[in-house]
Amino acid sequence: MLVFIYDGTFEGVLTCIFEGYNSRRFPDAIKVKGKQSQDMFAELIALESDSGKAERVWKGIRQKLTVKNKQLLYYAFLSEAQGIEMNILRFAQRLFTEKASIETDFGDSHVLEVVQNARKVKKEAMRMMQFVRFQQTKDGLYFCGIEPRYDVLPLVLGHFRSRFADQQWLLYDLKRNYGAYYDKKTVEEVELTSSEINRHTGQVSENVLNEGDALYKTLWKSYFENISIKERKNLRLQRQHMPRRFWKYLTEKQ
Repeated sequence: MLVFIYDGTFEGVLTCIFEGYNSRRFPDAIKVKGKQSQDMFAELIALESDSGKAERVWKGIRQKLTVKNKQLLYYAFLSEAQGIEMNILRFAQRLFTEKASIETDFGDSHVLEVVQNARKVKKEAMRMMQFVRFQQTKDGLYFCGIEPRYDVLPLVLGHFRSRFADQQWLLYDLKRNYGAYYDKKTVEEVELTSSEINRHTGQVSENVLNEGDALYKTLWKSYFENISIKERKNLRLQRQHMPRRFWKYLTEKQ
């Protein structure tokens, strides 16, 4: 059994695909470094991510996909689904081999897994853009803690950078413990260690919260309560459009 070990990045997966074709030996499994199981009969090959090799593979993949699915494999990778690396590899192999489109060949389990996971990721990214609520701290920073099911932070940064271009903000993934900080010019990845952030709710501690933000919360809650019509309340429909797992991040639901 041949196992490729990589660094857990999408660039790393593309490098694995390149090495498979280059060596003419494709793996039976692709595992993240440090998370592979101990199998005394497996041949382990550790691969370092190579941006040049990854770019060649990515270019070839995108040339084969239709316009609407150019990012299909990247979205699928962000799902973090078990075995997604091998599904991406098998998808790529068929993509490079066959002339006809395979994007809707759901009889192939690898294609089905890639497409289904990509759809879940895109849906989760849309929800993040809908349900994010920033809190302003005393130093003027707008902060929001989120805990998405999938690693969708890279997919929503463009939206927030465009919408809040004149503000400093920090969007933080509490589940994966990393975030994106925007300083009105560039976005950089950060990791927080501060105890001022509630890791469960994503709420900023009251002692660092801007007074105006606290007032805004009160006004927003009051508005939300007064526009609701009790006789027409439909909790089932509300949960369908606004899943309960997002409520702890919403000001109007506190």
